[in-house]
Amino acid sequence: MRFYPAQTLCMTAVVEVVAAVLTRPDGSVMLASRPAGKPYAGYWEFPGGKVEPGESLDAALVRELHEELGIVVHTPCRWITRVFAYEHATVRLNFFRVFHWQGEPHPHEGQTLCWQPPDQVTVSPLLPANFPVLKALTLPPVLGITHAESLGLESFLAQLERALAGGLKLIQVRDKSLPEATRLTLARETVRRAHAQGARVLVNGPPDLAWAAGADGIHLDAAAAARHPDRPQGPEGFLLGVSCHNADELAHAAHLGADFALLSPVLPTQSHPGAVTLGWDTFAALAAACPMPIYGLGGLARDDVAQACRHGAHGVALLRGAWT
Repeated sequence: MRFYPAQTLCMTAVVEVVAAVLTRPDGSVMLASRPAGKPYAGYWEFPGGKVEPGESLDAALVRELHEELGIVVHTPCRWITRVFAYEHATVRLNFFRVFHWQGEPHPHEGQTLCWQPPDQVTVSPLLPANFPVLKALTLPPVLGITHAESLGLESFLAQLERALAGGLKLIQVRDKSLPEATRLTLARETVRRAHAQGARVLVNGPPDLAWAAGADGIHLDAAAAARHPDRPQGPEGFLLGVSCHNADELAHAAHLGADFALLSPVLPTQSHPGAVTLGWDTFAALAAACPMPIYGLGGLARDDVAQACRHGAHGVALLRGAWT
């Protein structure tokens, strides 16, 4: 099995498939075992199936879940798209997040169903296509971006403590104009406090700074990402985030194997009045083609998570809004 960027498959017949990430309020997701008689029988995957000729992706998802599980889906949210080459076929997996449905899922096609936390999956074997998907599902819906430059280090750290106590689980240390020694202090203190609350931290800047701070990953702005022909080196399992503004930058982030991207600006912001923005329609079109989760950034607040998800986002990235 191999993963291919969509643009390299122009000469390959691709089977369109929809897959549903049914998610309970506790964060657990449904996996289903493939029944006997199908390729990879006994392997676990997200429920879904092939798109019929002339059928929209949304309609295919609703039909498949009703046929397979006997449920009626409400407002499925387009999420990520990944292309995989198996021995029997090359498939484009169009993933949807599904948070609301009517009826209790029951196996209608001889499969076995199981609810699993994405970070502690116990069923096996899994179809290889689903490993990066489960990793993506461990990302929380809100990402906080530090702004100690404007607040001062001590004031920001006090806000950080409150945000962590309130459930913030993913942080990007930015503050690129601070002196290097101060940035290292900020990064180390952010990591120390975040890890005590089970949160993860990425540092925007040279990888050496992130690793010196004990961070969980690095974040590259668009210019820094363009200077990397391949994924940066780092500890096993580290997270890589990339800031993007258009389709080309998103494609390069995918080439680097980014675990997620920030896509901005979605809406007008106080800091950049009059700047050209993407708007939700353009954001949704760009996010739908991406193999990694996308956070919307720019003019958004915590209350916009649901709207962002309806437009293909994994969640929202916030500067000031993450700390209030």
